[in-house]
Amino acid sequence: MRKGKWNNILMMKLRTSLLGFAICAGSAVGFGAQTTGMTVDRIDPAMRDRIDRIASQVLEERGIPSASVAVVKGGKLAYTHAYGLAHIHPDVAATPEMRYSIGSVSKQFTAAAILLLQEQGKLSINDVVGKYVPGLTRGNEVTIRQILSHTSGYQDYWPEDYLMTPMMKPATAQQILDTWAKKPLDFEPGTKWQYSNTNFVIAGEIVEKVSGEKLFQFLGEHIFHPLGMKSAWNSDEIKLTSPDATPYIRNALGPLRLAPTEGSGWMFAAGELAMTAHDLALWDESLIAQSVLKPESYKEMFTEVKLKDGTGTKYGLGVEVTKRDGRRSIEHSGEVTGFVSDNEVLVDDGVAVAVLTNHMAGGASEIAQLVASTVAGNGKLSTDESQALAIYRGLQQGKIDRGLLAPNLNDYFSEQTIADFRDSLGTLGEPLSFKQSGEELRGGMAFHSYRIVYPARRLTLTTYTYPDGKLEQFLVEPAS
Repeated sequence: MRKGKWNNILMMKLRTSLLGFAICAGSAVGFGAQTTGMTVDRIDPAMRDRIDRIASQVLEERGIPSASVAVVKGGKLAYTHAYGLAHIHPDVAATPEMRYSIGSVSKQFTAAAILLLQEQGKLSINDVVGKYVPGLTRGNEVTIRQILSHTSGYQDYWPEDYLMTPMMKPATAQQILDTWAKKPLDFEPGTKWQYSNTNFVIAGEIVEKVSGEKLFQFLGEHIFHPLGMKSAWNSDEIKLTSPDATPYIRNALGPLRLAPTEGSGWMFAAGELAMTAHDLALWDESLIAQSVLKPESYKEMFTEVKLKDGTGTKYGLGVEVTKRDGRRSIEHSGEVTGFVSDNEVLVDDGVAVAVLTNHMAGGASEIAQLVASTVAGNGKLSTDESQALAIYRGLQQGKIDRGLLAPNLNDYFSEQTIADFRDSLGTLGEPLSFKQSGEELRGGMAFHSYRIVYPARRLTLTTYTYPDGKLEQFLVEPAS
């Protein structure tokens, strides 16, 4: 449920899927009875092929059973696709209709619920938490803003990346708070940033007490129903059904195993939601269009919270606030047992990528970031990048155009050196991403560095170029 920190199946075709049983809209468990019509394809074929290649390669290299991906372009949902196997033995192909747990991506929905209540005049995010949840350590000092931004000091009740035995039994929010939110704070409120699921259990309790409704019901009325997010599901009360993705774990480098199951009550407002990538992308559309909250609420959510000494936290309210290739990104990853997710929203570019996987391995964030960069236009190469990539591809085949080389580099590329480049790089194939990462002048030459990305490997290329265009250096090494 904590923010996922772990980021070989060939791409499978879509299949039709019916959900296991009908439920009432707005119930405490799920919003819609079926998740049909989730397949969307309104994207350029070349871009589609690149997205498919990124996703399928990362799955194959990381050993992830399946991924469901949804892409927003120009502010609108443009592409959904599922890759790999949602269930193994018997093998069942993943489809866009299948739900996955989204883990800590749920936190942005909890934060939105708090902001909606503020808009309704029922609370202020500057209120102290003790006004709504009594008995917490220094509850008369810690504010709602601080719990939503992980600057409160309340200790995290689930920092581990595996399911501990006590968590296989049911729990309540009150039990979690009695155990972790009544301890001494880990630090003075507002002086540090430390990720803590406990913060969002407090936030969920506040939503329910102020609204008079269960958190999931409140979200259904104000977010899921208006946005048409029919697949939204409270997996903390009832686990996902057989037509949805099955969660897996791997012990060390062993085979895939069915993931153990958390007891009910442990995820709550910190990670209780499950849905399709399609419906998470509908939420992303609303973040870009600012259609659910008022502009001032989005500003609160998307603004980096500063510590008391002015240090930035790179976190807003329930979301990370960062830069991707110079573009503003509102993002979050998620992890519950057997599921890892990532949601990247380039709000100023109208681009978003939601990636849901059914294995606790790295990969979801990698797919999301590479696809977002591609869709936003960062897949287009500059002149320098195009030339460097062409030389790199040639060396992968044991070839070099010596007309491009200054005398020193020409000597460097002996037959043995070229063979070493070919033998070590050729098997890696085409990079998922090839981007310039630095540039400066030195020794009368232009220095460039490039970041080369593969599913399970990062390389750095450095070059020196004379004013006449001749290359003095072209070195490749593992990225630090």
